[in-house]
Amino acid sequence: MERGIHSGYNDLKQVEMFVKAAEKMVGQATMGLDKDMLEGAKQAVANAHAQLSRARRQATGVDEEFLSHYEQKLANAEHQLNEALR
Repeated sequence: MERGIHSGYNDLKQVEMFVKAAEKMVGQATMGLDKDMLEGAKQAVANAHAQLSRARRQATGVDEEFLSHYEQKLANAEHQLNEALR
């Protein structure tokens, strides 16, 4: 595959990876309640939101169910993180 060719599959795979990374970081941070880990988890959630936004802008419509699924997973992780930060 040539560089520079846009691939919707790659965008979706990136969303999956960013959200899974955020979920993992949130889980670890909320178990230990370490301030630095919580900050890292906040950044991971923000990065996942940014990747979801990029993918949404490139979405073909066929990707809606996939994106909605990962938006929900990210929302759950963000809620868990916000509860730990209280």
